[in-house]
Amino acid sequence: MRAILVDDEPLILAHFEKIVKDIHGIEIIGVFINPNEALTAILQTKPDVVFLDIEMPELNGLEVAEQIQSSFPQTNIVFITAYSDYAVKAFELNAVDYLLKPVRHERLVETIRRLNKSNTHPKAPTRAPMICCFQSLQFKWSNDLSQKLDVRWRTNKARELFAFLVHYRQKPVRKDMILDLFWPDTDWDKGFTQLYTAIYQIRKTLGSINFDIRITSHENSYMLDLNEVKVDVDEWEKGINECSSVTRDTLPVHQKLIDLFQGDYLAENDFIWAENERERLRTLWLNHVTKVSKFLVANGEYAKAVELYDRIQKRHPHVEDSYFMLMQLYDRLGERYYVEQQYEKLTKMLADEFSVRPRQEVQIWHRNWKKNLR
Repeated sequence: MRAILVDDEPLILAHFEKIVKDIHGIEIIGVFINPNEALTAILQTKPDVVFLDIEMPELNGLEVAEQIQSSFPQTNIVFITAYSDYAVKAFELNAVDYLLKPVRHERLVETIRRLNKSNTHPKAPTRAPMICCFQSLQFKWSNDLSQKLDVRWRTNKARELFAFLVHYRQKPVRKDMILDLFWPDTDWDKGFTQLYTAIYQIRKTLGSINFDIRITSHENSYMLDLNEVKVDVDEWEKGINECSSVTRDTLPVHQKLIDLFQGDYLAENDFIWAENERERLRTLWLNHVTKVSKFLVANGEYAKAVELYDRIQKRHPHVEDSYFMLMQLYDRLGERYYVEQQYEKLTKMLADEFSVRPRQEVQIWHRNWKKNLR
């Protein structure tokens, strides 16, 4: 295991170098007093582990760690500090461990054991991992969407914070914005402690299921880097945008896209911050299923069109056109009872929700339909 040691105090650094050399399996490839020189060497040599002092002039050890994590997140970091208060911040940066000065041999041996354990985790399966956001937050493999992974969250707050970071995936999110949303009534210092703890819990949860998702800290922001992990919402929307017009040949693809919409975006938890995206995706689904439904009607496949308009009505009960289309389709299928049922449902919905009657076009159609029954 290739290691670099960084501490601005020469005597402490010399002592630490000596006890590290006494431990089997560690090769020291650099020892630095100047943190800027250390960072340059770290970025060039890409060591397996960096033992890093926190309290240093010019460039704080936490700042060095953030730059390392941004460039080489696979590099392990062990902080060395005289103050235990830095432990929470260490975990925020995903440090493997932190050591209190003066460092004891026995404690360092325990850290090396943790390092060896973290480096021998089994590799992630070759199947492509996926985060699912339709209806509820779940983790699955993209080639087996029916089998969800058993993920145990330490707290509901950590679960929601992860969903929030997924919502803003690949974009920086300011920490003060997170505090205002998740801990609005908590004082600043305590709020940051809770934030760091939640980020640490998220990282541990992701590690437990071998999803290579990184949360990087850049100055006053966090950013979720998905790497190769897919999000079902992104894949679905990509399919919608790339799919050609509806034809006999493309109809199965369009129907599959309709079925992939398993429920509203994060609907199970009804997060307030997700409402705009929830509505946007609902509208996108509505436009797509309406397009497919019109194709089925134009080609005389009324029963299949009924199924789709019924799904539209259940998901968008305030869309008047779905009731009217179902009335016309049931008429073509000779289902008189269901024509009347749809008109009554529409009348009640409009009265209850908007205190209005069906538009004149619908009323005229319904009157003519009843006359033709005589």
